[in-house]
Amino acid sequence: MPTQFSRRSLIRGITAATAVATLATGLAACGGESDAATTTDAAGTVTVGRLSNGAAKETELKVSEVKSISAELPDSVRKSGKLTIAVGALPDGFPPLAFVGSDQKTLTGAEPDFGRLVAAVLGLKPEVKNFTWENMFVGIDSSKVDIAFSNITDTEERKKKYDFASYRKDNVGFEVLKKSTWNFDGDYENLAGRTVAVDNGTNQEKILLEWQAKLKKEGKQLTVKHFASKNSTYLALTGGKIDAYFAANPGVAYHITQTATSPNPTRSAGTFSGAGATLQGLIAATTKKDSGIAKPVADAINHLIENGQYAKWLAAWNLSNEALAKSEVNPPGLPLDNS
Repeated sequence: MPTQFSRRSLIRGITAATAVATLATGLAACGGESDAATTTDAAGTVTVGRLSNGAAKETELKVSEVKSISAELPDSVRKSGKLTIAVGALPDGFPPLAFVGSDQKTLTGAEPDFGRLVAAVLGLKPEVKNFTWENMFVGIDSSKVDIAFSNITDTEERKKKYDFASYRKDNVGFEVLKKSTWNFDGDYENLAGRTVAVDNGTNQEKILLEWQAKLKKEGKQLTVKHFASKNSTYLALTGGKIDAYFAANPGVAYHITQTATSPNPTRSAGTFSGAGATLQGLIAATTKKDSGIAKPVADAINHLIENGQYAKWLAAWNLSNEALAKSEVNPPGLPLDNS
């Protein structure tokens, strides 16, 4: 989905406690950049889901350098011995993808974790830098960083300046109470007679309103609700005033983990491509165009897919419904008229 929508939706999903912690840390970093405190792993292992405050299941993964893949790296990167990774999570973070951990200093989340996994396959030491969203791209443009892992949507517009290696589906999803029997099942017709909440000005709102218009032409009703805050939306869900909440899928996944032990646990009732019905939206590792980094990164991702670490990483962060069968370099992205 277009990045301005997906990030907005995810940021809105931060709980109050997480927001206070991450904001305090983020504002301490002036100039839109900070060197993120990150975890250190023993050789041959990468632990994902650390310090997640319940957003992930901490999992130790065995992963070592694959020399046939690391040999593909540009000489300058290989000889440096490190992979400089950008994440655009300042000032607030966007759980579960990138946020300040429970120790109030370590950048955790699915995105920095995956960057560390890729670095391990490439035989490089990961060096994670946390930026504002805008300054992350400045860091790529200026070669201050090698690559970004930060929920960046593959678009044809961005391909004018960047190369991509895909690693997650860019999905939106429905959150319902766990006791609900309703499921989306990939068919907007199943929304007939339902009341669904969505955030104003988001990509998922655009999709939902298009479905509402289609159903209206068929003589069917879909009621769309907007609330002033996430808390108000969740109160409406638990109170039975809405059937589902339609939001960015990672935000849904995060909230599901936060409600798991509550009196009103929730679950996913299905996902849909953030790019719409005709194209599967993709999230991709992003490098400076023609830097020579995207191909070995895609190969490293495919190694992780083939050897099982990829699935375990997604499962740890409750994102298995965003799994790809294969990473590709510069796959079709959002078209120029929708970038």
